[in-house]
Amino acid sequence: MSSPALRHDGSPMDTHILTHHADSHADINSASSSTKTPPLCSTDGDTIVLSRSGKDARPHEAAGRKVKVDKKSYEYLIKSGIAGGIAGCAAKTVVGPLDRVKILFQTQNPQFAKYTGSWTGFPTAVRDIYLQAGVQGLFKGHSATLLRIFPYAGIKFLAYEQIRARVIQSRAQETPGRRFVSGSLAGMVSVFFTYPLEVIRVRLAFETRAGERSNLSSIVRKIYSEHAAPTSHNPTNALTASATQAVETLTPQTGLSNFFRGFTPTLLGMVPYAGASFLAHDTMSDIMRWPLLAPYTVLPNTGREETSTTSQKPAQLRYWAELSTGGIAGFVSQTVSYPLEVIRRRMQVGGVVGDGHRLSIAEVAKRIYVERGWRGYFVGLTIGYVKVVPMVATSFFVYERGKYYLGI
Repeated sequence: MSSPALRHDGSPMDTHILTHHADSHADINSASSSTKTPPLCSTDGDTIVLSRSGKDARPHEAAGRKVKVDKKSYEYLIKSGIAGGIAGCAAKTVVGPLDRVKILFQTQNPQFAKYTGSWTGFPTAVRDIYLQAGVQGLFKGHSATLLRIFPYAGIKFLAYEQIRARVIQSRAQETPGRRFVSGSLAGMVSVFFTYPLEVIRVRLAFETRAGERSNLSSIVRKIYSEHAAPTSHNPTNALTASATQAVETLTPQTGLSNFFRGFTPTLLGMVPYAGASFLAHDTMSDIMRWPLLAPYTVLPNTGREETSTTSQKPAQLRYWAELSTGGIAGFVSQTVSYPLEVIRRRMQVGGVVGDGHRLSIAEVAKRIYVERGWRGYFVGLTIGYVKVVPMVATSFFVYERGKYYLGI
């Protein structure tokens, strides 16, 4: 049996004081060992961590800053989709009037064909639309645009992040080819899900008659009920004639198929457009982050290096640098994909232009060439640049900032 502890004067010390000191010493040792010993499993690490503000925060609240981001998580999918959708809506709103006039030029609207081919055509067309229908006329079809662009842009950026994470798994795989493929596939995925809304938007923007008050529901009913006129073919042999007749018999001439006019050229056009857009943006972003330019183009303390607990995150570009990279991406992508875009627009308005025949890509391309020669494939390209450069610049800027503030 041990003897009781004594004070300096020889009197016995209270046992509850000893117990308190022992417990405190044990707590300190326990805390010290917990900081040195890693958790035995992932759930053991679910403890309070310090956030940027210095206050206590759970690990999921510090995601993207302290914890390695899992791009396959639902949180990342939702946040990247929201950031992309908002970016698309912001970009389309900025260029709404330009988009309306460009569609009228591309589709050879009878009332606006006279404005094409001159530098003063665009401002004159804008003035006439404003005098005829006011600001509302410049944004006709914009509600359908936003209805389409939020899921379209959200899916496009979300798909790009997911495809890129699988195609480019390390810095060594950051090649132009892989970036182009990732962007092309992302664009094609987004088109699959949102194309009917694009047809509705174009038809709303195409309407120019003052007495015609078309709204979303009336345009949907009108497109659905349109009947395509039979296409005339003169095959040279019986086998071709039989095959052509079978295809025309099996192909729906009305109903839901009307919402997919021009789908093939859209899908083909998305390969160079989205691929070149993402490739140009990522490449220009790398250039902006070169050590020689970084002091002028990069926001300090906004990036991080990859470690065992954090994912690599490039530093955010200053607003003018980010807008510049997006603008260059828009210029490149518009240039390489514009002829297919013209063909797509002509096919989308096939129910209200010409004789109503449902033309193929080759037939539309031939008709454009006969009407205006090779220049016909680039009608409205100037206004296309004026529209696409600020649109893509705004889109990438809002998306990158959205990701940053959402913590991904």
